[in-house]
Amino acid sequence: MAEYKNQFQQLILDLKTNYIPSVSIDFVIFGFHDGQLKVLLLRWKGTDEWSLPGGRIRHEEDLQAAAYRSLNERTGLSEIFLQQFHTFGDVVRYINFSQQETLAKLGLPEDLASEVMGRDVSVGYYALVEFANVIPTPDFFTEECRWWDIDQIPPLLFDHNSMVALALKTLRRQLSYQPIGYKLLPDKFTMPDLQQLYETILGQSLDRRNFQKRMLGYGILERLEERKTGGAHKAPYLYRFDKEKYQQALADETLFVG
Repeated sequence: MAEYKNQFQQLILDLKTNYIPSVSIDFVIFGFHDGQLKVLLLRWKGTDEWSLPGGRIRHEEDLQAAAYRSLNERTGLSEIFLQQFHTFGDVVRYINFSQQETLAKLGLPEDLASEVMGRDVSVGYYALVEFANVIPTPDFFTEECRWWDIDQIPPLLFDHNSMVALALKTLRRQLSYQPIGYKLLPDKFTMPDLQQLYETILGQSLDRRNFQKRMLGYGILERLEERKTGGAHKAPYLYRFDKEKYQQALADETLFVG
C-alpha cells in the first residue's frame, strides 16, 4: 500500500507539473467483432468497477495530439478514426454512484483522492478501430482493459454510461452523411459483412438489395476478383474501400442515407 501511495503521489506531481488542470479527455472506442459492436473499457485496480479510457493534455500539446497519444497508449494503434462528439461539463458528474461511493469503490488514499476526483470538464471523443489490431492496455489506475458488447456494458463510474449512449447516437447520425466501415472492418470484407455492421450500429434490419445498390452507388467500394473462402458454393465477392474516395466522402459529407 505504501508503494502504491508513493507512486500515486508521484503521478499527482507529474499531472500538476506537466498537464493542463481540470480538463480531461474521455474515449468511447468502438470495435466490431463476431457481428457485435463493442466498446473498450478499463477495470480499476483491486475493484470490479469499470470506466471509459481517458487522458490528459500536456502543456504545449494540441488537444487533438493529446487524444491520439492517449488512444495509442490504450490500443497500440496510431492510425485511428477519431471524432470529437461532445463536451461534458456538468457540476455533478456522478450518475450511477455518488462521489463518496466512487471514492469507496476505488479505494484511493483519502488524503490524495481529492487530487484526482475534483471537478473536470471532459472532451468526449469516439474512435473506430479494427478489433483484431488493438492491443488493450491498462493505465496506472487500472489492471484490465477489455472489450464489452455494447448491450452488456455494466453500470460505469462517473457519467460514462451517458457518454457511451451519446457516442452511439452520434455514430448513428454520422451514417446519414459519412461512410462507416473503414477501420471497423478488415481490409477485405463481403457486402453481407458491411450490411451487418450497419444493421448492428443502427439496431435495425436493412433490405439487402437496396443496401447493396446504395453502397455501390457511392463509389467508395472496390470489388475484388476473389470470393470469401470456406463458405457456400456461391460465396460472396470480397470488397475493400477505395481509401482516397472514402476520405473524400468524409470531407464532402456526402449524403449516405435517404
